[in-house]
Amino acid sequence: MLKGEKVGLRARHEEDIPILRTELFDDVVTGSRAEGGPWRPIRPGSNDPRLVGDDSKEGVVPFSVVELEGGTLIGVATLWGIDTHNRTAHIGLGLLPSARGKGYGTDIVAVLTHYGFVVRGLHRLQIDTLADNHAMLRAAERNGFVREGLLRSSAWVLGEFLDEVLLGLLAEEWKPAARS
Repeated sequence: MLKGEKVGLRARHEEDIPILRTELFDDVVTGSRAEGGPWRPIRPGSNDPRLVGDDSKEGVVPFSVVELEGGTLIGVATLWGIDTHNRTAHIGLGLLPSARGKGYGTDIVAVLTHYGFVVRGLHRLQIDTLADNHAMLRAAERNGFVREGLLRSSAWVLGEFLDEVLLGLLAEEWKPAARS
């Protein structure tokens, strides 16, 4: 398990799946805002990679996120779009409604950044988020990510076009938090 100050990132467990389905992926609004395409339901018993996580895909590393104190499942985190030639990847996360607004996002971004730069040896990490996702923007910027661009009206979400913000961080710019 990868550990931050508040959270741990671990492999997806079978018992995580019903919680994630119900509290995260069955939510049309959250799903529509998180995915690059339209929301679609996940059939019970499905091996959909959003739930199960596909360990065979080289370009994606999915994690379940748990509170360190108590081990409660609070969301998902992903290093995706991993390009081993250019040594780049994207960071993504999703928190269960009960875990939002508690500072977990900042810690998750810190742990994923450590994983990307130290464990995977990547050179650049990127976060793409909707411009009105202030929690993700704060979490990224608290971890040293820099706003690099605004993609105007680039995301079709629930009947309207929204702007997206691109943030990036290079390994040489990263200031890791002290880890025990």
